[in-house]
Amino acid sequence: QLVYPHDFRLTEKEKTSICYLSFPDSYSGGLGDTQFSFRLRQAGASRSSPFQDDGRYNREAPLTLQREASHYFGYVYFRQVKDSSMRRGYFQKSLVLVSRLPYVNLFQCLLQLIAPEYFDKLEPCLEAVCNEIDQWPPPVPGQTLNLPVMGVVIQVRIPSRVDKPGSSPVKPCNQENLLPAPLVLPSVHELDLFRCFQPVLIHIQMLWELMLLGEPMVVMAPSPTVSSEMVLALTRCPCHARVPVPCRAMPWCPCHTHGQGEGSRQEGTEPGLSQGVWAGCAQVRGPSRGGQSLDCPLGVTGDLPKQVKVKKLAKLKTLDTKPGIYTSYKTFLHKDKTLIKRLLKGIQRKRPSEVQSALLRRHLLELTQSFIIPLEHYMASLMPLQRAITPWKNPPQIRPFCQEDFMKSLEHAGPQLTCVLKGDWLGLYRRFFKSPNFDGWFRQRHREMSQKLEALHLEAICEADIVAWMKDKSEVEIVDLVLKLREKLVRARCQHLPVKEETLQRVSLYIDTIIGSLPEDLQTVLHH
Repeated sequence: QLVYPHDFRLTEKEKTSICYLSFPDSYSGGLGDTQFSFRLRQAGASRSSPFQDDGRYNREAPLTLQREASHYFGYVYFRQVKDSSMRRGYFQKSLVLVSRLPYVNLFQCLLQLIAPEYFDKLEPCLEAVCNEIDQWPPPVPGQTLNLPVMGVVIQVRIPSRVDKPGSSPVKPCNQENLLPAPLVLPSVHELDLFRCFQPVLIHIQMLWELMLLGEPMVVMAPSPTVSSEMVLALTRCPCHARVPVPCRAMPWCPCHTHGQGEGSRQEGTEPGLSQGVWAGCAQVRGPSRGGQSLDCPLGVTGDLPKQVKVKKLAKLKTLDTKPGIYTSYKTFLHKDKTLIKRLLKGIQRKRPSEVQSALLRRHLLELTQSFIIPLEHYMASLMPLQRAITPWKNPPQIRPFCQEDFMKSLEHAGPQLTCVLKGDWLGLYRRFFKSPNFDGWFRQRHREMSQKLEALHLEAICEADIVAWMKDKSEVEIVDLVLKLREKLVRARCQHLPVKEETLQRVSLYIDTIIGSLPEDLQTVLHH
C-alpha cells in the first residue's frame, strides 16, 4: 500500500511475498498488537546498499550478524482491532521494517515507537521518521551509537567479531550530554533465551545437537511471535558463533503461503533449514506475552513450565497434534541435569528472566567451546612452521585434515577435559564430519589459515635482502618476481589479508626498487 523511502525499489514478487508474510493466518480471534519477523529472498537483480563499506562491516561483525546480500529481514508490527466501519468488521494493518541486518531487538523496539503513531497519523509520520533515520550513522562493529527518532534516543552497541564470547555488553556511554536520557538496549539482537526455550528446556541438549549438525527443523507454534522467536533463538544458538552455519532460517511462514518463501518449494528436508509456521494446534507453546493468552503461561510454582515430550516422527500425521518434539534423532550426549536444577531453583527464587537466559547462554557456549576447541587445536597443528616460510619460494601447503588422526588426538585433548557431560563424543564428531556445518567450518578455517600464510610470506619478503638476491638473476627472473609481488600486493589489498599497512608499503617500495634497477625499456613496460 505504501513504501518509504520512495526510492527504495521492490519487485512485484517481493511486494507480494511481503504482503503474505506480514499477516498472520486466521487471526480473527486475536485482538491488539502483534510483533514477529520473517526472512525473504531477494528477487531480481542485486541492489546496492545505501551504506557502501567495501565489505568492512561483514569482516568485523560476528557471523550471526553479517549483512546478507541475497536476503531481506522483515520486522512486522500487526494491529487488529474491531471496527464496524470496515467490511470485515476489523481494522487489520501491518507496518513492516525491511533491512538486510538481523537486528531483531533494535528494529522491533523501533517499530514499537513508530507503529502506534503511524496507525494514528498515517503517511506524514513515516516521512518524518525516514528523514530522521536517514541521518543515522552506518553500523560499525564495536561502536556505541545514539540513534534519535521521534523524540527518543535509542542507544545500542554494535557487536564485533573480536568481542569475547559470552562477555557482558559494554556499559552505556555518553549519556550525560543526551537529553532526554537515552533508551538503552542491552543488545541489538539477543533474545530472551530462557523465555523462548521454556517449553523445551529439558530437551535443550537435543536442540543444541540438531543445530550443531545442521539438521532441518520445523517449528509449529500458536502465534507468529512464538514461531519467529523460537526459530531466531535456535539459529542464534551460541554454536553458530563458532561454526559458520549454512542455515537457511525462516522465522515465520504462514500456512497458506505457497511459493512466497524459501521453504515452500519442497525444501523441508534440506540440511540446515529452520522454518517456523503457525498451526492451529501447536507443537511448541510459549508463555503469555504482548496481551496474548497462550497455552503454557509461566507460573512460579516451584516447577519448570510444562515441558513438551519427545515423540516418534511417525506419529506426526496431521497439524492437529499435541505439543511435542517429533523426531527420529537420538542424542549422543546425556542431559545436563545440573543445569535443569539451577534453572528450576531460579524459578523458585523468582530469578529475573535475563539472569536465567545468561545461565542458559553460558551453558550452550561452554558446550560449544568444549566441542570446537579440539577441532581448532588440531586444525592449527596442520599449519606449516613459520621457519619453513622462505621469501623466494611459494609458501608451503597446509597439511590435509585427517579425520582418524583427529579422533586419535581426542584421547589426550578431547572435550572431556573441559566438559562434565558424558556421552558418545566420538559419535557426535563423526556425525558432524558428515554434516554441512563441518564443511562450512573447515572451509572458513582453511581460508583464514591460507590468508595467514600469505601474510607471513609477505613479511618474510620484507625481511629479505632483495639486492643480494638480484645479483646473479637474469632479467627474466627479476621481471617474473616483480609480476608475482604485484599480484601478491593486489591480492592482499583485495582480500584484506591480515597484513600491516607498513608491510604492504615496504613491498610496494621493494617493487619500485627492483624496477629501478632494470633497463629503461623494461621500466617503461612494467610501469604501464
